[in-house]
Amino acid sequence: MTDRWTALDLEGELLTRRQMIAYGRRFARAGRGAWYSFAIEVVWQFLVQTTRFRVRGSRNIPKTGGVLVASNHLSFADPTTLTAFCLAAGRVPRYLAKASLWDLPVVRSVMRSGRHIPVYRGAVTASEAFRDAVASVNAGECVAIFPEATFSKDPAGWPMRGKTGVARIALETGAPVIPVANWGTHRLLPATAWFPRGLPRKTVDLVAGPPVDLSDLAGRELTRAVLEEATARIMAAVTDLLVTLRGERPPVAA
Repeated sequence: MTDRWTALDLEGELLTRRQMIAYGRRFARAGRGAWYSFAIEVVWQFLVQTTRFRVRGSRNIPKTGGVLVASNHLSFADPTTLTAFCLAAGRVPRYLAKASLWDLPVVRSVMRSGRHIPVYRGAVTASEAFRDAVASVNAGECVAIFPEATFSKDPAGWPMRGKTGVARIALETGAPVIPVANWGTHRLLPATAWFPRGLPRKTVDLVAGPPVDLSDLAGRELTRAVLEEATARIMAAVTDLLVTLRGERPPVAA
């Protein structure tokens, strides 16, 4: 049994293919739903062949209770790697995702099976996504969000200013926000590419930090200023984690 769980003790090391397989055996399985589970297993086999993970800080993701995971966003591959990271930490992530995905054959089955949350952008029903996300967190779920709501447009890939949704959900529910930096997916699947570039295998770094401190904002009226302050703290935490991965800091705005 010890060899099977080798990856548990290798945080910070670049996982071999055998260790990637062991990492996948650690994934949480209860509550995934049939179609979501099928998609996870298929995509993970692809990632085993095309990537090498280096993970840190997964113990910062609580094993139980409602939690928000906030990550930077560089590629369509981000949900796959972030999902694997959360699963290995013992949580099944639910995503806020654009509602049009529920209109696609097969994909809609995955989204429904995974109990993901549709976002109807620009519509009156957009508030339903917030309501459903709050309900999901209050029910003890792990909800994963890309606060930028789109790929970073920064030329060097640094996080942009975040939307206030994750802050609003956090302050409404009192759930912790775990910042995550996800780096390397832009080489596996560039934003402008139609197909993944799996050869040679790409290194993907994932690191989670401790919960963002929003304690002084709890219980206050959710004004624009409060939401923007909470959002700034969340994005600063994500950026600081990315600094540790890249060994450099973003340029200071003039």
